[in-house]
Amino acid sequence: MKRMLTALLLLVALAAFPAAPAAAQTGPQTVPQTGPQTGPGRLPIRGADVSSLAKSEAYGGVYRDARGRRGDALAILSKAGLNYMRLKVWVNPADGYNTKARVLAMARRIKAHGMRLLVDFHYSDTWADPGKQFKPAAWEALPFDELRQALSDHTFDVLDALRRQGTTADMVQIGNEINGGLLWPDGSNADWPKTAALLNAGYDAVKRVSRKTQVVLHLADGGDNGLYRWWFDNARAHGIRHDVIGMSYYAFWHGTPESFQANIDDVAVRYGKPVVVVETAYPFTTGDDDGWPNIITAAEPYPGYPATPQGQAAMLAKVADIVRAVPNGLGLGLFTWEATWTGVQGNGWDPADPASGNGWENQALFGYDDRALPAMTVLGRR
Repeated sequence: MKRMLTALLLLVALAAFPAAPAAAQTGPQTVPQTGPQTGPGRLPIRGADVSSLAKSEAYGGVYRDARGRRGDALAILSKAGLNYMRLKVWVNPADGYNTKARVLAMARRIKAHGMRLLVDFHYSDTWADPGKQFKPAAWEALPFDELRQALSDHTFDVLDALRRQGTTADMVQIGNEINGGLLWPDGSNADWPKTAALLNAGYDAVKRVSRKTQVVLHLADGGDNGLYRWWFDNARAHGIRHDVIGMSYYAFWHGTPESFQANIDDVAVRYGKPVVVVETAYPFTTGDDDGWPNIITAAEPYPGYPATPQGQAAMLAKVADIVRAVPNGLGLGLFTWEATWTGVQGNGWDPADPASGNGWENQALFGYDDRALPAMTVLGRR
């Protein structure tokens, strides 16, 4: 996600200092209505990214419902009304998580709870976002045609394995936050024909496994209409194939809700494609739970929405309602990013460094007492 690793690297130097105590709750404290919406039906996608869940569980992570009863995080999310889970795929990460084998195992659990699956290919051994699109080490020296084939083979291999075990992916991202392209430098959109060749190789691999699986192209900066018009105008001009437009929108980084609404409405109509927010989140506290500085620490990260359980619920409700209002029913829904990434020692941001911490636990859907937060139910019933 945009700015995340940059912020984390800047915060490493602060890790030795004690975290500030949680700020007192300020601002409006009303939790949005948690009953099913009236008028149009619930959003088709009420989702969460749970990519860190398997590692959290392996290192002792515990999840509880709002009443404090311990349980499977996926079961708690499903019971709250969430119906779609997102999993990232890395090629050969240092810690052995987010690999093909891990995705297959988690997909079985997700589908067993009756939920759908979005697979997010990073095409890297680590994080990919607008600031970095590192090739997997095994692909580093490949000529372009072989690089394109490696992308195709990797995509097909993971998705066909999911299909063969009865857990076909419902939606697939070809790249993560690809504002500047993917697999740099070869796939940088400084050379749009090469960007197009890579993205279309991924699209074709998806459709060879299942024609029903929807292909998403995902950018960050959901409030930047100029970026989205520039990018998708070029995508259309170069024949890049896709089914859905994906966005990241974090109110504390990506502009006002009004700018986000204007952008998501515009691109849905301009390109005639469904749109989905594949990443959003908001903090429920300014406090820390693992001794590692959090990325967002302001008492009110966006005006009118305090970093409290109520503020978190209100912001996610706001984003959901904007997506619901997209013209022609083209707003599919949203995913909260890393909803289960709680403060568990050993489950930090750097797959190569077991001592690294988590700068995001104050934006999960589970509190520091392990209990489900109000935002979970608000999202599940939107």
